[in-house]
Amino acid sequence: MGLADLGRIDEVIHGRMRLGIMVYLSDADSADFTELKTVLEATQGNLSVHLKKLEEAGFVAIAKSFKDNKPLTRVSITPAGRKAFGAYLDAIGSLIGGRD
Repeated sequence: MGLADLGRIDEVIHGRMRLGIMVYLSDADSADFTELKTVLEATQGNLSVHLKKLEEAGFVAIAKSFKDNKPLTRVSITPAGRKAFGAYLDAIGSLIGGRD
């Protein structure tokens, strides 16, 4: 274990904002865009860019609809995203646990 586990770190998840999104969704399963923006203290543009990257990787699903004639964007973690996040946490744990 140890430094060899660096190769197991998923670059898509490892960015600060994307990691925050995955941490939040792993607990909440889904959230609306405004909720994520508030919790992560992100700008609309920054959050959009990171969500797109996670969506392209298949880690989150984005559903757009309307509520009370206002656009509503809901983001949910996918089974692939949950699996990738678990693998990411295992790799980080191995890196940290490898120190003596």
